[in-house]
Amino acid sequence: MPEIVNPERILHIADLQDARLDEYLRLSEAHLRMRSDVENGLYIAESTTVVSRAINAGHVPRSFLLAEKHLDQLAQEFARFPDVPIFVGSDEQLQDLVGFHLHRGAMASMNRPEPLNLSEVLERSSRIAILEDIADHTNLGAIMRSASGLGVDAVLITPKCVDPWYRRSARVSMGTVFDLPWVRLTSWPQDINILKAHGYTMLAMELTEDAVSLAEVEMTEGKKFAMILGNEGRGVTEETLSLVDQAVMIPMHREVSSLNVGAASAIAFWELCSSTPK
Repeated sequence: MPEIVNPERILHIADLQDARLDEYLRLSEAHLRMRSDVENGLYIAESTTVVSRAINAGHVPRSFLLAEKHLDQLAQEFARFPDVPIFVGSDEQLQDLVGFHLHRGAMASMNRPEPLNLSEVLERSSRIAILEDIADHTNLGAIMRSASGLGVDAVLITPKCVDPWYRRSARVSMGTVFDLPWVRLTSWPQDINILKAHGYTMLAMELTEDAVSLAEVEMTEGKKFAMILGNEGRGVTEETLSLVDQAVMIPMHREVSSLNVGAASAIAFWELCSSTPK
């Protein structure tokens, strides 16, 4: 087999208490890690696909962690960052370290880029998705994948929404979270006024008495729209609904009241973006 990487770069794990591995410790404890990771300016990319996509989006790795059998899958990424350490361990060591079976090839500890500027994102976009307090990382990843694939220009998330770069969100999104611009809002729902000032018509996906079918809204080219999707349990808050231009819904059959927010988002984004050129 040809040499994939300089052997001197490969650091075989000898001690799971090695301080250099602290960023990977007990990653299954999501609620214990999410806040500190953001404050420390890092996130964990999981799977060779996600690691590669993050790096191709311009993100910079701090270290790599993988089983030796997967070294060849990230050869190009290793070459781009010759000074970044590569930690290699057995499947058992990696499971003991991160807290679950690492069956998707590899991980990397990544530096978080600087947040995007909200006004600049709004100015260059015309179709925006807003995620209000989404609590499940899997749902968030699915929504981001749909948003990216169906043509949403950018995603805004409210202060209580989970992290798009948390490893499960990024993995479910197949790495599309790194290609799609997103901004965390700081004052919700008051920030709706900022979107209105930028010319956006505000829509909220919610079953209200005055909600109209999503298909009835004319998503004409050249007009700006923002679609709000609410929390998995309570939906869009009353305070938010009082500020939007229109509540919309997806007509259902067989006494099914609604769809999971991940499924609903795909339909909403198709309607939102079908009139814009791709």
